[in-house]
Amino acid sequence: MKHDAMTAGERRVAFSLAGVFATRMLGLFMILPVFAIYAVELEDYSLTLVGLAIGIYGLTQALFQVPLGMLSDRIGRKPVIIGGLLVFALGSVVAAMSTSLYGVILGRALQGSGAVASAVMALAADLTREEHRIKVMALIGISIGVSFGVAMVLGPVFHGLFGVSGIFWITAALAVGGMFIIRFLVPRPVISRFHRDTEVEPRWFRNAVSDSQLIRVDLGILFLHMSLMAMFLVIPTELQQLTLPVTRHWMVYLPVMVVAMGLIVPFIIIAEKKRKLKQVLIGAIALLLVSQLAMPAFTDSMAGVVIMLLLFFAAFNLLEAMLPSLVAKLAPAQHKGTAMGVYSSSQFLGVFLGGVIGGSLLQHYGMNAVFMFNAATASVWLLLAMTMKPPVYLSSQLINLGELNQARAEEIADRLSRVNGVVEATVIAEDGVAYLKVEKNKLDNEALNAFSVSEDAA
Repeated sequence: MKHDAMTAGERRVAFSLAGVFATRMLGLFMILPVFAIYAVELEDYSLTLVGLAIGIYGLTQALFQVPLGMLSDRIGRKPVIIGGLLVFALGSVVAAMSTSLYGVILGRALQGSGAVASAVMALAADLTREEHRIKVMALIGISIGVSFGVAMVLGPVFHGLFGVSGIFWITAALAVGGMFIIRFLVPRPVISRFHRDTEVEPRWFRNAVSDSQLIRVDLGILFLHMSLMAMFLVIPTELQQLTLPVTRHWMVYLPVMVVAMGLIVPFIIIAEKKRKLKQVLIGAIALLLVSQLAMPAFTDSMAGVVIMLLLFFAAFNLLEAMLPSLVAKLAPAQHKGTAMGVYSSSQFLGVFLGGVIGGSLLQHYGMNAVFMFNAATASVWLLLAMTMKPPVYLSSQLINLGELNQARAEEIADRLSRVNGVVEATVIAEDGVAYLKVEKNKLDNEALNAFSVSEDAA
């Protein structure tokens, strides 16, 4: 019989792994609102290198996250995660001790090389039941979003107290804290196996990168994070030129982030409950485009910059919240892990390209060129969104079926497909799991629960 509530062990795993994600991302994000100003003091200074320093971790993250996830299948989750956090801490120390931009670039590249996201997701899957997997992943996603907002405030505050080198030392300490959590608070899984809903399946990778609808989402998250990184090459300097000391930049970011988060809630509800996801998506991209086109006209006014930042972050936060849901709707339930892996790699590649291209444009053509570049990418994305197919409003659901052979798997898949509210049912015998696409408002949960085989959870 299926238990609807998460066990105490599952809750501990969920909050512990969310904490590891949050502390790691907090360390990466805290330098964004202050680094462009701090970098002037470093040897070998150039705006192009500043952009590279900000974005380089995205390149190494994109390169290493899938291989390290696959390595965790072979040698275990915890050794890979602890090793990745150790590399991340080492990169933070290298950046903290560097007096040259090249040293910071090396440190940031090492930070990204400790790419443990895939391994952490796989560990979460090992330690939680299929029925609660989506809740755990949602909690981890929320922790990343919260860490970004907190970093926007803490970055300027810590810069005033400890300097940017101090922020890197704090980042190293946070990584050590993450290692402590993994070592002592997260149990070792009894069995580690491949999870199609959280990990990349090499055989389906080509399908993920050739699906025209998924590619639209992947390009969207790439463009979104390109814009974010490019913006942080310009905005800190702009606020400083408007006579706001960097230690007080949090006074802009805090209200902007809080108000932006409040503004997007109704639109998330409309997108999901009213089934207007495509319309809300197009509106958010259009708002992103407007914020970039209008920004050059307001750079001489603090009120104007704040309003444009509010528009930008409202659009950014709304898109950041909607896009993973769109991937889940578009990808087959049994291949969602691969689709999300490509999506995540696209996001980190956007971080890298935004830093590098934004820095180069700023150095050679000035601030307005950065905003026009962001506007151009938003325009391309707007066209892609307008021509996408309306998504089917189905949710992914997993059911643990225990051990079964191929004939039994086919029989159960046929029976599941007849349950009211189940639109697609795929049963993988070797996994012992049913991967479903369901209409939640029509789903017969009682009939579905009868198929579930209980496991001892973490």
